[in-house]
Amino acid sequence: MTQWGSKSLGDQGYSPIEIIRHFYGFDMYINTAEQISGIPSSWPGYTLTIGSRGEKVRHMQEQLDVIAEVYSAIPRIAADGIYGPMTQSAVREFQSIFGLPQTGDVDFSTWYKISQIYVGISRIAELN
Repeated sequence: MTQWGSKSLGDQGYSPIEIIRHFYGFDMYINTAEQISGIPSSWPGYTLTIGSRGEKVRHMQEQLDVIAEVYSAIPRIAADGIYGPMTQSAVREFQSIFGLPQTGDVDFSTWYKISQIYVGISRIAELN
């Protein structure tokens, strides 16, 4: 938006919302939220496997369970933050459906495929 003058407006002290309204008018509604949930997070940097625990495991489990609502071949799992046999089974089925090596572990490729499918199913990337 530099070519339209938004940087200049920012340099003048306009807030991001004021800049948007400058270009799109004051009759638009801008919704804000104190907290946003369900946003995919980055790969933790290590493979999740049996025995893994923590927030990254829980995050992956939540996304995989939403995917399982649509892809019924994937077993539903509880998002408890513990990578146990049920999570491994759900991951293995997910990998089978989406053409990934069926290791049952969540490596880089599996992590981002889960995130990609989750975004598509949950439609969190769309403006309403």
